[in-house]
Amino acid sequence: MKFQLLPIGARFEFEGKVYTKTGPVQASSSEGGSRMIPRYASLKPLDGAPPPAKPGPKRKLDEAVVMTAFEEFHRACTRLVDEPARLELEAAKAKFLAALK
Repeated sequence: MKFQLLPIGARFEFEGKVYTKTGPVQASSSEGGSRMIPRYASLKPLDGAPPPAKPGPKRKLDEAVVMTAFEEFHRACTRLVDEPARLELEAAKAKFLAALK
């Protein structure tokens, strides 16, 4: 298990020593002292540490809702910029919409 997947307070074994996670990159040893735990380290969870959470279902977006929100955003931006910037904004909108196809 990777260190970042453990909750704060979880106990684990690393390099033959028992540690408790005390921060995002820090752990304290059962023998005293603290240490930074590298991201690449493979740890053995102790005390029934929770298994890593499985990723949830991907969020689905409704194309019509997204396009409506984009058009509202674009209208608001158009009101806020001067004429030269408005031309650039229209070009950026066209490029954005073309990238979606």
